Amino acid sequence: MDRTTQHEGDTEAVLHPPAGQENGDGGDAEARKRHQEKVDHEISDNVKESVLYWQGDDAISTRLEDNKKTLEDTVGLGASFDVVLREMSFGGRKVGIFFINGFANSLILTELLDRLSYVTPKDLSSNALHSYFERFIPHVQVELADQMSAAINKVLTGMSAFFIEGERKVILVDTRQYPSRGPDEPSIERVVRGSRDGFTETLMTNVALVRRRLRDPGLKYEVMQVGRRTRTDVCLAYIDDIADKKLVESVRAKIKKIVIDGIPLADKQLEEAMTGKKWNPYPLVRYSERPDVVASHLLEGRVVLFVDTSPSVMILPTTFFDLCQHAEENRQSPFMGSYLRWIRFAGIFASLFLLPLWMLMVISPELKPPVLDFIGPQKAAKLPLILQFLLIEFGVDLMRMAAVHTPTPLASAMGLIAAILIGDVAVKTGLFVNEVVLYMAIAAIGMFATPSYELGLANRLIRLVLLVLVAAFKVKGFVIGVTAILVLLTVHRSYNSSYMWPFIPFNARGMLSILVRKSVMEDEKRPSYNKPRDSTRMPEREGGS
Repeated sequence: MDRTTQHEGDTEAVLHPPAGQENGDGGDAEARKRHQEKVDHEISDNVKESVLYWQGDDAISTRLEDNKKTLEDTVGLGASFDVVLREMSFGGRKVGIFFINGFANSLILTELLDRLSYVTPKDLSSNALHSYFERFIPHVQVELADQMSAAINKVLTGMSAFFIEGERKVILVDTRQYPSRGPDEPSIERVVRGSRDGFTETLMTNVALVRRRLRDPGLKYEVMQVGRRTRTDVCLAYIDDIADKKLVESVRAKIKKIVIDGIPLADKQLEEAMTGKKWNPYPLVRYSERPDVVASHLLEGRVVLFVDTSPSVMILPTTFFDLCQHAEENRQSPFMGSYLRWIRFAGIFASLFLLPLWMLMVISPELKPPVLDFIGPQKAAKLPLILQFLLIEFGVDLMRMAAVHTPTPLASAMGLIAAILIGDVAVKTGLFVNEVVLYMAIAAIGMFATPSYELGLANRLIRLVLLVLVAAFKVKGFVIGVTAILVLLTVHRSYNSSYMWPFIPFNARGMLSILVRKSVMEDEKRPSYNKPRDSTRMPEREGGS
């Protein structure tokens, strides 16, 4: 706390200028100079430190002018155009209404002011604060605060603070109205049939979308704030009588231990701060923008993290096979859902191993069985195979990044140019062989068919490593690479849960549920790796069967 008290002498000089200089120009100039020096020396990390630095304590003054001065010094009242203090008089008592212009709902504030305009001095004769709080502010969410830092923090979240002359407490009214878009369907997790609402950048909207689907009294929402400066709202969600208590406590403790300036990039920065993952490419959490997907995972005993300003939600723990599943599989019949799941698994397998296997058979033709004699380039190209693969891999990445940054009306033109340059001209000039372009296209389709974007990126990085190993060591390189991948995934753990469950450790029931999409009435057990307190989805039937 040394930083908040290192200029106490300056504070006294500003608040109490030397005798004889109170009204003189020299005194004003000296006071302004000392005040500017105090501004230049402030290095407060949060609102409370700033309040202590400027006024010496965290109390709310009974004088409105003193409170106004503190607000000018701490949050830039008068300097920032969106920070507003509306001074009015109700019942003969001065009132300052402090709010952020972009967050305040003007209709609610207008109604409150209209109501307060009927207050008379007689109404405030006994206890003004009690009268305002109990009678004259017709709003559902109203609370009191007796600390200046608490009031400022609430206002920075969108609430409005009523400072009343002569009172040491402030009235906080929830008048928030955040700028937001509608809950449109997520572009990454589209389904043919199903709900079209998706998460937005507003925390309250997101939790309400899940609460609408889970009317369970056991669903708990715990709100914490992360970041000394951003104070980003993070909501920990779980079903109390299903989720593992140790998992909930572990996640809660990790969030509270995070000491950082802020997380303006929301959920991704929170994930990095919690997991500490550096060089392992595989994701430890699953992201989703669909409320129905999040609700179904909560019913399985997972823990969910909502982060304000982010339209995606973190689900943990997760597994490799969880990241390979999509909501569309559960929107079809069990047979068709299983078929779609197998096709998806085949695409993911192709995105990982098709190119290394093809190059291995080209380099070592003795490995090819007779039925695969047709595999291999019919004519040689000017570039070695490994260089062709690396160039086309980087080319696909460039096209993917260009597609993200290309305006929608120009996306088709960009795709046409890429197809002509890489798919036609590159082959005709002899830089690439036809098979390289063909198999790379299949692998790219498999990557884009992967439901988890993070998993798709990790798989293509592993594919690059496998290609280099095969080019350098042939069969030994492929075997070593695949073994290293399996070991990496096996030792990889998502919040003390096996990443390769139910394959490692093997669980027959769980593996069957991965390979075959069961009907909703047959899926009676929750996944065991979540360690749910209640592992049964359905109550016992009559007769004990």
